[in-house]
Amino acid sequence: MTTHIANPADLLDLTGQTLGTTAWYELGQDQVNLFADATGDHQWIHTDPERAARGPFNGTIAHGYLTLALAPRVLADVLTIDNVQAALNYGLNRVRFPSPVPVGAKLRATVTVTSAQHKPAGVEAVFGLTYEVDGTERPACIADVVVLYR
Repeated sequence: MTTHIANPADLLDLTGQTLGTTAWYELGQDQVNLFADATGDHQWIHTDPERAARGPFNGTIAHGYLTLALAPRVLADVLTIDNVQAALNYGLNRVRFPSPVPVGAKLRATVTVTSAQHKPAGVEAVFGLTYEVDGTERPACIADVVVLYR
């Protein structure tokens, strides 16, 4: 499901509403390894399938920050804004990783507009993202993502 709006200011009317839920994504070991290379986080629970099979998660898990880094993709999957010059990552208000994302698992996210307000530089929107792993009850990531639209 995708929410389509004409202008960033239309987000003000959507405060408190769920914009949609993405399709399922599968995080593979190659993607996890590329993220490890990009960030320098080569901890064995992410990059060594043989050792991780004997570890606490019975296999490798995605980095929490990799899950969070999917935020632009998640937002693009559930929200289209026609008249926007730029969408700038303005930061995060809150992030938690309540449960791991096993490599090869299916992951999706639901997006809610937590708040939106006019600022001198544009419209600042806070989106509540809740990532879930197929077949688990606890969310993998809960984040408040702040975007400044110009």
